[in-house]
Amino acid sequence: MSAPDYAPLDDALETLSHHGPDLTNGNFNHAPMVAEALCALGRPGAVFPWIEAYRMRLTPRPAVGEPVDWSQWQTHLGKRRMFADWSRLFASELGEAPWRSVLDRWAARLAPGYSGAATHGAIRTAHAARGLAEAETRVRLRELADALASWAASYSELPTAPGAAKVRRSPREALDAVPVVPPERRPAGNIATALGKLAEFPEFAPVIDTVELGDDLDAAVAVLAELFARTYLANATDTRSFIVFVHSVTAVHALGNLLPHVGAGTGRALARHAWQAGCGLYAAFGGAPPADVVETGDDDPAALVEQAIENGDEHIIKFTEACVARHKIAPSPVYSAAIRHALGVVRRR
Repeated sequence: MSAPDYAPLDDALETLSHHGPDLTNGNFNHAPMVAEALCALGRPGAVFPWIEAYRMRLTPRPAVGEPVDWSQWQTHLGKRRMFADWSRLFASELGEAPWRSVLDRWAARLAPGYSGAATHGAIRTAHAARGLAEAETRVRLRELADALASWAASYSELPTAPGAAKVRRSPREALDAVPVVPPERRPAGNIATALGKLAEFPEFAPVIDTVELGDDLDAAVAVLAELFARTYLANATDTRSFIVFVHSVTAVHALGNLLPHVGAGTGRALARHAWQAGCGLYAAFGGAPPADVVETGDDDPAALVEQAIENGDEHIIKFTEACVARHKIAPSPVYSAAIRHALGVVRRR
């Protein structure tokens, strides 16, 4: 594997800063995340060719609206049209305080909305934070402002029932106990629609408090990442379910990338809601238990990365980066199996 190389990141983010958080089809813009992921994979030469192929799907950056009373910031959460306003707020704060302080304060506030826009806001924020940790530049600070803005503007909470859970279990045991929405009650539409419908499924609300993550959150991330990778293998059977269950892994990987830059209290809140988000995807779309046995095959990370870049799909690239990174931290055959599976499900772009 090549070492991370962030040489093109500032130029890439500068190019992408003229575009908004949404694509022409209404889905989430993955370009800033993919650019950072390719740098983390040590493939800087792939960044601009990938952006050029993706460019036709991008939309113009929205204009800032009227002045906002930010003393009532909670009332503006989840308003997609306010992305530019949120970004201006975060840019102002980042101009006055260290970025880790701003990240810690707002990640704690936004943690309950970890699942918003299928976890994309939290994931983008984690990519931005990792890029900033490599080098603090004006462009990367702006990307953190945009990433936090995308999280705030797409904010959405899953239902909770504080105190309802009687027993805390290991992650595997807790996932096995997650209630699954019956197929006949599952709505058509995208991931956000399905997660929103969990409000009508009261059995799900206690799930957030059913797991014991322990005091070592880095160790918990390792356990959750492998668990959700196995859940992905068991439940991703077509392009739609591939996209769903990829996010249960990349959302946990995002948690791992955020933890070094926030305080312990914020980290615990993020972990709690990252777990809930993964369970929400499982409850809304899943049903098959995590795969205990995985198929063996090509475990060469460099070869798998090359195949992911050739494939070109944004989710494939980000998923591959997450799996490669998690395997490096806590080796498991599930990660290469998951990448191979993904490459078999999603056709080359």
